[in-house]
Amino acid sequence: MSRPANRLQGIVTAIVVVGIAAIGAVVWFIRGPSPLAFAGGSKVALADYQDANPTGVPAALAQADQVTRGEYLARAADCAACHTAPGGKPLAGGFGFQLPFGTLYSTNITSDKDTGIGNYTDAEFIAAVRQGIRRDGARLYPAMPYTSYSYLSDADVLAIKAYLFNRPAVHAPAPANSLSFPFDQRWAMIGWDMLFNRDTRFAPNTAQSPQWNRGAYLVEALAHCGECHTPRNVAFALDGRNKFAGAVTAGWRAFNITSDQATGIGSWTDADLVAYLAAGHATGHGTASGPMGEAVDNSFRYLVPDDINAVVAYLRSVPAIASPDQPATPAPVAPASHRDGVMADARGKVVFEGACVSCHGWSGESLVSPLATLTGSAAVNDPSAVNVAQIVISGTRRSTPDGALSMPAFGNAYSDTEIAALVNYVTGRFGRSASRITPQEVAELRKQGSN
Repeated sequence: MSRPANRLQGIVTAIVVVGIAAIGAVVWFIRGPSPLAFAGGSKVALADYQDANPTGVPAALAQADQVTRGEYLARAADCAACHTAPGGKPLAGGFGFQLPFGTLYSTNITSDKDTGIGNYTDAEFIAAVRQGIRRDGARLYPAMPYTSYSYLSDADVLAIKAYLFNRPAVHAPAPANSLSFPFDQRWAMIGWDMLFNRDTRFAPNTAQSPQWNRGAYLVEALAHCGECHTPRNVAFALDGRNKFAGAVTAGWRAFNITSDQATGIGSWTDADLVAYLAAGHATGHGTASGPMGEAVDNSFRYLVPDDINAVVAYLRSVPAIASPDQPATPAPVAPASHRDGVMADARGKVVFEGACVSCHGWSGESLVSPLATLTGSAAVNDPSAVNVAQIVISGTRRSTPDGALSMPAFGNAYSDTEIAALVNYVTGRFGRSASRITPQEVAELRKQGSN
């Protein structure tokens, strides 16, 4: 071969190598670290782990039948929250996910053979849960958190299946999705899955305690906390470099749950975290509403104390990431008199006096119920005011050992303009700074929060 030909071949080879390396670097950057990469240490296959098995059910249920075990695991996985439409039959699907590119509806996961999963074999059910592949071979969208469920063991997935098949079958076809092109092309999920679904089973970390490993399994696999609390990248996959740093999902803000002292949960005591997870309220930190309230009602409150404590132990280990858009400290108690404090939005004050003050008080410290106290709440200190607006629109219900709270929905009672004024007044009076939410933004939140 001549020298010019050799030189040309070398140049082409170099270009190919550099191109492959560049593509690999881009893929590595977009994909990001795995959810458990931050912990370091040595990981072993579950079968080789010498301490207590972190998967499965608590020790008290270890000898229970498969259906009973599946019930606990299905609740820990919060299946009902996404697969039950408002006012619909449990697990019969039809819950609408309002996405930037259309509406996606959850499927029926009862044992109905025509519209549900009644014909699924064990292998087909495992493929759907962990790989996002339906019985007919079509790809599921990542609204189904199969990238998190991929950590689940075979035994746990099949126990959940046994529980679902033991529930009443409901004939309920899912509404047709209304996704815009190209997002309506399910086949395109093949490439997405190759990039973002590691399809890897949970591997215990021998450098961590059994409690930490149990918490990791609960948080990452079953409860899939990252699906709401981790922001997403340009490909709509979880951004592992900002793990648990907070995100807005379905029109609600899921706050920072890293160990950051100022804007995360680093300053919360263990008792605060346990109370919030188990009962949906922590004194001085607020009351769970929206999707987090549903997670408490449908999932966390059913977990045994040891599992709640394991979740807390694991969350404590997640590296701190600050949320620059959130205040470092919540606002103090507001003045007791309506004549003092924020006076900026007269319209908002009128609405607050007519609909809110009887429960929340002018100071923000409720005399009716601690669950109605606004002081210290992350929602009223969030400058975006997303959750405050959603709570006003849709209301909230909370029941704890310390009492109950039922705030009615005001979405039909007040206009977008009135709700915007109210929200800006509430955040200004009880939070660090007044929000500037507009009536148009309130109208958009109505859409995102509806199903």
